[in-house]
Amino acid sequence: MAGAKETPRQKMIGMMYLVLTALLALNVSKSILDAFVAIEENIQKANLTELFRGDERKDQILEASLDLTNPLQAEKAKMLMTAVEDLDEMTSKRIQLIDQLKLKLLEECGEDLELVGTSEAILMEKQSKERNPLKPLRMNLENVAGKDKYDESMRILIGENISDPKGDGIKLWKSLIDYRKEITELVASSQLGAEEASKFDDEYFFKAPEINQFKDQKELKTLIEKSIKASNVHPDDKAMITEIYSSLTKETRSTVNGVKNVHWVGKTFDHAPTVAALASLSSLQQDILSARADALTLLRSRVMGSEFSFNTIIPLARGPEVVNQGEDFQVEVMMAVYDKDKMPEVTLDGNVVEEVKDGKGIIRMKGQGNEMKLKGTVSIKNRSGVKRTMDWEKTVTVMKPSGSIELPELNVLYRGYENRVNATASGFPSTALSGSGATLSPSSDGMYIARPSGGRTASLTVSGRTADGRTVALKTVQYRVLNLPKPTMYWGAAADGEKANKREKNLFAKYGNDVPLNAKFTVEKWVVTVAGAARSQKGRGQKLSEQAQAMIEAAPSGSRVFYSLQIKGPDGILRNLSGSFTI
Repeated sequence: MAGAKETPRQKMIGMMYLVLTALLALNVSKSILDAFVAIEENIQKANLTELFRGDERKDQILEASLDLTNPLQAEKAKMLMTAVEDLDEMTSKRIQLIDQLKLKLLEECGEDLELVGTSEAILMEKQSKERNPLKPLRMNLENVAGKDKYDESMRILIGENISDPKGDGIKLWKSLIDYRKEITELVASSQLGAEEASKFDDEYFFKAPEINQFKDQKELKTLIEKSIKASNVHPDDKAMITEIYSSLTKETRSTVNGVKNVHWVGKTFDHAPTVAALASLSSLQQDILSARADALTLLRSRVMGSEFSFNTIIPLARGPEVVNQGEDFQVEVMMAVYDKDKMPEVTLDGNVVEEVKDGKGIIRMKGQGNEMKLKGTVSIKNRSGVKRTMDWEKTVTVMKPSGSIELPELNVLYRGYENRVNATASGFPSTALSGSGATLSPSSDGMYIARPSGGRTASLTVSGRTADGRTVALKTVQYRVLNLPKPTMYWGAAADGEKANKREKNLFAKYGNDVPLNAKFTVEKWVVTVAGAARSQKGRGQKLSEQAQAMIEAAPSGSRVFYSLQIKGPDGILRNLSGSFTI
């Protein structure tokens, strides 16, 4: 309404908009406050549920300590009752501290706390020494007159600076940090050790770290597990200690609305209306009571059996998938149990396995390579809903399918040649090949190279290696040892006896398609004669000389050209080849 001169009508319209905006703001504020009242009521009911859950576990341990029909279990339970009492003492101390902060905040706001049990009262029950110290005070925040006051909660819980709180809030913070340390260390150290002559040794411990800054929940869990590994925590306790510690952990410092380094106390209670501050305090009580119930659940499991439930039984036989004839093996037969209402969660290399049935994760894969090393995790929730995760790994040996058809008359090894041999011991984790009258070496493609010695025969033996390192000979094959056969002479692309291009300069010696060997030959010397020419030409290497080329080009088409070559093969033997071509 500032700026240019306005008419009385414009001023009136502007004033109406201002009033309307204020009324809307008031309505929004009231709806938010009512929401906090409802949230607080739900939290208080949840607190009673967590209290009952913990008390139920406590009563079960107490009953076990009085059960004379099972003296060993009773002795365990009696020893654990000391830990239970210590747990309740440290828990009630925090519950009472938070209740006193609630009452102090309400008194500071000028609320009437004398009325109890009436429809107008805030307190729904009287304070007395007979009350269960673990039970938070029940309140009806609907009857709080100053629901929207916030100066009082800031003054009591924060002080002047949200980054450096000095009020009762910092005492609360330190008390929660101490509780986190006390409860996790108590749970770990109360684990019963080795049972010898009905005596129990207290040999486990957890040195709780002070983790108050972390990037995310994954990093928090990693830091907790690191501290667990540095301590001596019983394997059955690791998951629950991680759960309890993380549930009681808050970040000390964070950025709020662009303000950096704000303390958790300042973040939680800064400008918080009375009912919002009370709801936050009740939520902390719920965290504490939940941690107590989880701890008691773990203590109870040490006395009364597994913390996991099972309602389905299936037979299970486990043994090798492939057995060779004559090989000893064993089959393990057992009864497997699982809870059909709590199926496990299975991962393979970090990826969740989708197919889970009959208490098992089903992994379907194709055999690849010689060996497959599989690993992942399997998780299942206990009766309290806490997930227990364990690593698994499995090595699968992949056998190559094989058959055998032989031509005994063609069993030949060539001297001076890298004879490639493919050997497979089907049904065994690995294959070994040995030789007599020949040396063997592995090739890069998984085969063997056989080089026979000077004798006329050689033998190769294929063996299988078992998982325990034994070698089982499976088959021995005898081979004749021969020199490499003579190759065919080539003048360019033309073979001996074919028509050739008289301008071709290169001579070769190699095997044609009728010889399945990959041997290389070099031309050492050559002699070439053309029918009707006065004399022959000689030379070395595979390329014709200029004189020989000129003699051939001078010959008329249809003339015969005769060659004599001296060649050397991979066996080092010099061979003589003769042949002719038509030009």
